[in-house]
Amino acid sequence: MADWTTQAADAVERAVSLVRDKTVRPAQAVTKALVYGLLTAFFMLTAFALLAIGIFRGVVLATGDAWIAYFAIGGVFVFAGALCWSPRTRRSTESTTA
Repeated sequence: MADWTTQAADAVERAVSLVRDKTVRPAQAVTKALVYGLLTAFFMLTAFALLAIGIFRGVVLATGDAWIAYFAIGGVFVFAGALCWSPRTRRSTESTTA
């Protein structure tokens, strides 16, 4: 009788381990990747903003005129936006009429 109880306990433990391996561990991995990705994005965005501010201030100090800095930094952002906008996909005419 004691052998049957240990087999039942082992079977339950295997089932619980299998369910945990199939559900909890992938969820933990996805959550970890999401959190690290969001942290990385936040830090990169902050660094980019501070870099843009620093470049702007450097151009103002180098030239003495703020309008040149606005023109230069604005031109860089417009060029970057045009590069990002150019590979977009166009909608087909069938989807726009529906």
